Amino acid sequence: MIIDKAVYRDGLRVACGDPGADLERVRADGLGFVWVGMKDPTDAEFAAMNEQLRLPPLAVEDALHGNQRPKIDFYDDCMFVVLKTLRYIDATSDVETGELMMFVGDQFVLTVRKGEVNPLADVRRRLEAKPEALRFGPVSVMHAVIDLIVDAYRAIDVELRHDLETIEERVFAGAGDVQGSDIYLLKREVLEFKRGAVPLVNPLRRLITEHRIPKKTKPFFSDVLDHLLQVVDHAESYDHLLTDILSAYLAQQSVRQNEDMRRISAWVAIAAVPTMIAGIYGMNFEHMPELQTTYGYYVVLGLLAATCLTLYLSFRRSGWL
Repeated sequence: MIIDKAVYRDGLRVACGDPGADLERVRADGLGFVWVGMKDPTDAEFAAMNEQLRLPPLAVEDALHGNQRPKIDFYDDCMFVVLKTLRYIDATSDVETGELMMFVGDQFVLTVRKGEVNPLADVRRRLEAKPEALRFGPVSVMHAVIDLIVDAYRAIDVELRHDLETIEERVFAGAGDVQGSDIYLLKREVLEFKRGAVPLVNPLRRLITEHRIPKKTKPFFSDVLDHLLQVVDHAESYDHLLTDILSAYLAQQSVRQNEDMRRISAWVAIAAVPTMIAGIYGMNFEHMPELQTTYGYYVVLGLLAATCLTLYLSFRRSGWL
């Protein structure tokens, strides 16, 4: 559905009727641009908008299918931008994903949002409060939207770093409540984060270097790129560090298992001595010299106790018990 639509002339909002007709008027007088925002449009709604704006067929196909890799495609009369929107959920420490697509022409912008992540109403309000920014045309909207997405990445970066530091402290403090699944799930969240941020670097760099945007706007896009590169570097380091933490956790588990096996082996050895002696005297032979000994019973009990105590103290000194 269409969430909002407007014509902007000289940086100021003008009421918008039919987007297609308004775009024709804007193209005719060469002033201003049209900005239409859609959320989770049906195929029919998107097809109707496509008829009015005459979008590139390949970009339309990608938009209809969805689930695209973050990218910026350059066509003769417009750019097609795909962004992954991300949101950190405090209650579950999960990263929720959505998708945002933009068609950016010389005199129109169409934003298509899928999912509840990163609504664009605040972007529109902030831009409308800065007519000097909107005077740059559709590219100002493009910058504001990408900047919003990257700022969301930076906020998630902080949350993921906190989660990573917490689980790192728990693992190396020997906390028994840490599970391998906790580390794995956090690693999955970092990978989801990387899928949104990493693929955007090269298209954004290409946008800046290939002169597809006004020269005066390049410093603003370069600033966004710097922030994005910082986020990507952090995400890469989180991924590597989580791999090391998982390896350390598995090594700790192996050590604990070895310690358990040593304890079990020590107790088995202690139990084996009385079992062997009791087994010998449990044989029903008629002639066994020790059976006739007056204090043989007490001697054997003492021998069992002394042997078990000696083994226990020996294992205790060696750290097996």
